[in-house]
Amino acid sequence: MDRVAATIARYHMFEPGQKVGIAVSGGADSVCLLYALRELASHWDLHLRVLHLNHGLRGKESDADGEFVRDLASEFGYPFVLRDANLSRVTGNLEEVARDARLAFFRDEIASGLVDRVATGHTRSDQAETVLFRFLRGAGTAGLAGIRPLTRTGIVRPLIAIGREDVEKFLKERGISWREDATNGDLGFARNRIRHDLLPDLARNWNPSIIPALAQTADWALAEEVYWEAEIDRLAGLNLKEKNGFVLLETGCLKDLPLAVARRLVRRAMELGKGDSLGIEFVHVNAVLSLTATNEGHGRLQTPGLDIIRSFDWLRFAKLSPGSAGRGGYEFPVPIPGFLAIPGQEFAISLEVIENPKLPDLCDCVYNKGMVSVDTDRLCGSLTLRNWRPGDQYQPCGGSGELKIKTLFQDYRIPLWERRHWPVLRDQRSIVWVRRFGPSVHVAADSSTRRFLQIREIGIGRSGNSV
Repeated sequence: MDRVAATIARYHMFEPGQKVGIAVSGGADSVCLLYALRELASHWDLHLRVLHLNHGLRGKESDADGEFVRDLASEFGYPFVLRDANLSRVTGNLEEVARDARLAFFRDEIASGLVDRVATGHTRSDQAETVLFRFLRGAGTAGLAGIRPLTRTGIVRPLIAIGREDVEKFLKERGISWREDATNGDLGFARNRIRHDLLPDLARNWNPSIIPALAQTADWALAEEVYWEAEIDRLAGLNLKEKNGFVLLETGCLKDLPLAVARRLVRRAMELGKGDSLGIEFVHVNAVLSLTATNEGHGRLQTPGLDIIRSFDWLRFAKLSPGSAGRGGYEFPVPIPGFLAIPGQEFAISLEVIENPKLPDLCDCVYNKGMVSVDTDRLCGSLTLRNWRPGDQYQPCGGSGELKIKTLFQDYRIPLWERRHWPVLRDQRSIVWVRRFGPSVHVAADSSTRRFLQIREIGIGRSGNSV
């Protein structure tokens, strides 16, 4: 009890008066956790309830586990919450599916407000197995940190410093029974092979203290990660931009950073773009860094769940989905005066006609860099605003002839992902204005113009309100 209390205090697992859900499967570890928190609850004035997920993998045995846990909760006078997750017909990696089902259960309980924390029965032995498993898969320090004693989502592991042998000794000395899960001996699961074959072999032939050594590695790696997470939080705030559901990173900043820092910043960008860190491996991070070897032209790669594009000096990280290539466009008639929000962008186009301005206003209409003007009387018919399309070309003011807009994109180093929604204004004859590149030479306002169509770009918030 002293070691469990010390672990709780070290990682600040509980605040006084919190509501704690105890995840109890019926196995030795979780039953020990239930008894331990029952004894220690008064130290933090905790309000306890028991959570049980029936995976439905062992038929009547699974149901009996649930009844066993229900009886324990009733004996202690704790509320009992049961969720059924019939995983018996699941295909794929059953361990991962079962873990995801448990985590979803815990998140839902926390989100409901019925509990502030969920405590699970992971032990030092589980920690050692996790570290070894991740090491064999090539994990870095983030992976070697293993099972977090306290997660950002509110899951805590009070037994993380206690070995499995100590758990069973505790229960036997007190005459406390528990349930045995037959699947824990199934060597078809990778974790069971590590537990029953690999770790005992390493303990016999290499290091009798292999479990404490691996747990110590996790402790060391976790301290490193706590520091790095704070540092990358700071750097991400300075260098990562979230726009239209994408994450953007300027490649120049990576070249100024030490390799260790650049790798971590890229990994953070990948996590933000994807929504989680699952499947992001060392080889993927290095592949992204390889994209930044030049800032000319474009490059692209896809990693699990991510579409990553480099265009000139920028990297864009986007969640990979069936529609992520984004082939849609837009086209709509232009009312004058009018205010048109550009689909998928955070700006709008404002159009207004000014007739016979006085001299100061005339100068403003023709020469103000914050907007452009075209001669209304030189336009042919109604106007249409649409996105750029391959093959579009026109002659901007100052140009010696017609240019493809794609050429202007390259000259102005416009990233690929911004081009698809790039606004183009047409009349019934030709293109009259393109964002950033200005009006066509054939319709641009000059000192002889009497009716000015002012075209102005206005920033808007995600809600559509002008800013």
